[in-house]
Amino acid sequence: VQLQAFGGGLVQAGGSLRLSCAASGRTFSNSVVAWFRQAPGKEREFVAGITWGGSKIYYTESLKGRFTISRDNAKNTVYLQMTSLTPEDTAVYYCAADDRAPYYDIFLQASEYHYWGQGTQVTVSS
Repeated sequence: VQLQAFGGGLVQAGGSLRLSCAASGRTFSNSVVAWFRQAPGKEREFVAGITWGGSKIYYTESLKGRFTISRDNAKNTVYLQMTSLTPEDTAVYYCAADDRAPYYDIFLQASEYHYWGQGTQVTVSS
């Protein structure tokens, strides 16, 4: 599976962006998918994850209410809608997928994901 993340850019504080993660090479309808982010000088952190069919979603607590993850398996795409952005959201955002997770599970650790996209830069100006 090849993943491509796009949709990042420069936005003012309070603005919104929608990131997309498109899969190619094979379907990832039976894969857990997650978004991670990495700010300069910081470790990569989990942002949100979604199970195969989208029945279970998990967010990092601090991002609940502002970020929304969703998936369209027919389009082999997972989305991350981000609202009320702050400069602290500035980071490179990565999507990741793995087909070893049970249908009900979401991996929370970056090391558990086998497939990664190249990352898309999100910069929020104050």
